[in-house]
Amino acid sequence: MARLALIGGTGVYDPDMLDSIREETVSTPYGVVDISIGTLQGVEVVFMQRHGRGHTIPPHKINYRGNIWALKELGVTKVVATAAVGSMNDAMKPGHFVAVDQFLDFTKNRPFTFFDGEDGVVVHTDFTEPYCSSMRKVIQEAAAELELEVHPGGCYVCVEGPRFETPAEITAYRRLGGDLVGMTNVPEVVLAREAGLCYATVAIVTNLAAGISPAPLSHTEVDEVMEKASKDLRSLLMAVLSKLDPESSCSCSGGVRE
Repeated sequence: MARLALIGGTGVYDPDMLDSIREETVSTPYGVVDISIGTLQGVEVVFMQRHGRGHTIPPHKINYRGNIWALKELGVTKVVATAAVGSMNDAMKPGHFVAVDQFLDFTKNRPFTFFDGEDGVVVHTDFTEPYCSSMRKVIQEAAAELELEVHPGGCYVCVEGPRFETPAEITAYRRLGGDLVGMTNVPEVVLAREAGLCYATVAIVTNLAAGISPAPLSHTEVDEVMEKASKDLRSLLMAVLSKLDPESSCSCSGGVRE
């Protein structure tokens, strides 16, 4: 049975939008992964807390390979992910939603691929469109129906964390074309493509980035904005998941090339 998946980032910890929820564990070559499975309008949806239950796993320690492997093992075909981000773009303000369309990778020490060449095969993956264009369109359509503003694109700069960025780093990222900064989208988006999964991110701007914000950065601010946005975000996620067909296919599954 084909399934959808929702990966909840900071502030998205509860699968209560789903019916008939059950808890399961999935064994993968990269460790055991905890997930919840429920239904939404008759379609099974796998819910995964990216930071673990109780938000106990920092971004640089997340088992990204195990998480994506587990989703593939469970028959997931499409993944909607949430991400709390800082903004480097004056048009993208706290509380705004963004359908991310590009990324810049500034992570340092994370396992980032399923293809390490250990089986004698070298694999190169096309990332002209890192995020599923069909799913991004659904996000925008769902937002329009709910009268929510979603920026149709944005470049996510992924950093290692867990510290926040320096103003000098933010200046450099802006010059490179970055709009948003966060700590979790890479390698998640990369692994999803390698696994042949359609993947899209709904980013929630929680703060202005360092050097742009008039105040020092704190995770408390992130949590407060996520709390304020939670009702709209929940409505948007439910609408997006309701519009997705887990049986339909697109070009994402053809992204891997040997």
